[in-house]
Amino acid sequence: MSCYEIEGTVAPGFEKAREAFAANFVHEGDYQEVGASFAAFHRGRCVVDLWGGYKDRGRTTPWARDTLVNVWSSTKGVIALALAMLVDRGALRYEDKVSSHWPEFAQNGKENITVAQVLSHQAGLPGFVEPTTVEDQCDWNGCCGKLARQKPAWAPGTATSYHAMTYGWLAGEIVRRVAGKSIGRFVQEEIAKPLDADFHIGLSQRQDVRAAEMIGPKRTAPVPPLSDAAMMALTNPQQNPQSPNSRAWRAAEIPAANGQASAMGLARIYAAMIKGTLDGAKLLSPTTIARMTTPATSAGRADMFLGFVDAWGMGVALNRPGIYGPNPRAFGHSGWGGSFGCADPGAHLAIGYVCNQMGPELVGDPRTQGLCSAVIEAASAIV
Repeated sequence: MSCYEIEGTVAPGFEKAREAFAANFVHEGDYQEVGASFAAFHRGRCVVDLWGGYKDRGRTTPWARDTLVNVWSSTKGVIALALAMLVDRGALRYEDKVSSHWPEFAQNGKENITVAQVLSHQAGLPGFVEPTTVEDQCDWNGCCGKLARQKPAWAPGTATSYHAMTYGWLAGEIVRRVAGKSIGRFVQEEIAKPLDADFHIGLSQRQDVRAAEMIGPKRTAPVPPLSDAAMMALTNPQQNPQSPNSRAWRAAEIPAANGQASAMGLARIYAAMIKGTLDGAKLLSPTTIARMTTPATSAGRADMFLGFVDAWGMGVALNRPGIYGPNPRAFGHSGWGGSFGCADPGAHLAIGYVCNQMGPELVGDPRTQGLCSAVIEAASAIV
């Protein structure tokens, strides 16, 4: 049993959110928390700001409100926001060919791949073909060069399969070419600072003291049978759950997987994505938000890796599987091990959650649904 103290506050009426969060420290098994934080906004107001547990597996350093966690693929939703901001400014169109901004990309049948196809996992580049190590992922130019040379695994636009790691370099290099700055710098200067959101891609060494130790899953979940193309997302290299604990990983820009965030940081970003603004900082227009959260395909196409049908917008996961509550208009992105950020425009809710004890599932961490349900239920009772 756990006797961890839950710190922080909840607004009146949101007590069930505290109960749901605290329960994750008590329930024994694959998903029992070591350390975590949880935040939520309702109608632009912070209603949940909680944290508890420890930053390390030895349980020697208490979790703090500003503890940072590697959020794995939850990083992708923030990258989607960066691309949407460039679209909103007229610097980029989702319909643009990637090669119009990144000429070297026009090789081996990739001449007509669009930005939209990259963001919705239709580009046919779900993993590397050239030999790649975990350490190689810290080499931005090397990774982008491999993808520029690579032949798609399928005719772009004809199939969908999750680009688990390659999404980051593909989308990030588009941002770099269009905005003239790295994706880490863009996120810091154009998103994190204006929103006062604690989110980093490329963490400075002086911030290491705030970073939690990632703790790998207690068991390995079975992988269902996948096509060779879909399997590319899991191999070459096979990811190591301990990688985020290294200085090299934290310092690099690996924008599909190495965002360092607090729960409050994720919640503030998604709160801004509901209407495009938060606390006076304007990021997007309603028109661009609508485009970003519209299904990329209309053919009932299932993702070959994840199995979800028509679940991709422009870089964000749409709530077709119902993991972020009952509203199909909700959207967000989850990360390996359990962290997630999401927004429910209908309920005027935004949620961020980060943890260091990774769960075994690639998708479907039960903590997500439990925390979302508690916040949504509380909000529905607020007049």
